[in-house]
Amino acid sequence: MGLLDRFRKSREKEVGGKKVAGKIIKREKKSEKPKEKKGEAEKKEAKPKTFRKEAADTGLAYRHLFKPMVSEKASILTSEGKYVFVVNPKANKIEIKKAIQNVFNVKVIDVNIVNMRGKNVRFGRVWGRTKDWKKAIVTLEPGEKIELYEGV
Repeated sequence: MGLLDRFRKSREKEVGGKKVAGKIIKREKKSEKPKEKKGEAEKKEAKPKTFRKEAADTGLAYRHLFKPMVSEKASILTSEGKYVFVVNPKANKIEIKKAIQNVFNVKVIDVNIVNMRGKNVRFGRVWGRTKDWKKAIVTLEPGEKIELYEGV
């Protein structure tokens, strides 16, 4: 018990001449906020509501978007405002649309989904199969771009 006593002693604190184990919580009284005057409320500027959120708040988008597809066909589609992503096989169009809008801060018009079958492969004498996966082709509003693709 010597080892456990050391932890207990480090947590003990003296309160009013007595030793007390554990944390001591000091509770403070809630301070009342000063009431605003009627003239001050009118001076505050109302922020306009925007459609898009901050790009930093991605939420659970990583569950739906795996990676962007980099292929010849995908690079041709970027000139038309369409971007291709590998997505979760269980994700639907609505979830993919919300994830793209949150991560890249763009407005999505349409999402097309293609379920891709895995291919048969062979390693020596052993036959196997690659995983099935899902591909999403996302159409953006005219003038919108995803910078992730620009350097690829």
